[in-house]
Amino acid sequence: MRALFYPSYFPNIWSAAAMVQADELLFEKFGTYQKQTYRNRTLIYGANGIQLLTIPVNYSQKNRQMFSEVKISKDYAWQQNHWKSLQSAYNTSAFFEFYKDEFEKFYSVEYDKIIDLCIASIALVFNCLGHELNWSWTTNFDSVSSDKDVRKLIMPAVEDLPQHESYFQMFSTKHGFQSNLSTLDLIFNEGPNALPFLLRQKIDLI
Repeated sequence: MRALFYPSYFPNIWSAAAMVQADELLFEKFGTYQKQTYRNRTLIYGANGIQLLTIPVNYSQKNRQMFSEVKISKDYAWQQNHWKSLQSAYNTSAFFEFYKDEFEKFYSVEYDKIIDLCIASIALVFNCLGHELNWSWTTNFDSVSSDKDVRKLIMPAVEDLPQHESYFQMFSTKHGFQSNLSTLDLIFNEGPNALPFLLRQKIDLI
């Protein structure tokens, strides 16, 4: 089964579950950029609760820019800030030490366009999961796709999403269990159990 996605920055649990359960990933390259989506942001869980990590972009709504054309702003030290935030949130988690070198390397690379960074973040997630990433780009924009279309997972609020299983979170005794965070939260807390967890989740969003 081939599934159609928008690339996102360290995709959330449901996006990652849909990705690992698909035989092939088709990434949308021709849609217009929309603000306040997971294209340039992700949610992690620290001592003070949920934290939003946002990548600054140079974007003009007047021009209706394509997602593939939007560039990352060079005016902010976002890479340094995001890496420090991950260290602060997960440094004492069970598996952060095992993966941290790969993430430190990721945040040392300069990306020009947000779409390329999203693909790199997805590739890193798949590498941590130990799962093969089989993907290609769309060749044109089609609002009605014959593939399993899960592009709506790019939006923060999807009404028909079921509740996924819970897993260990370091701060759940203080703030409760938080669902559908960045897959990084699952990876740093569950390590090699992350992939079986994602494969168990039942998702059908055709």
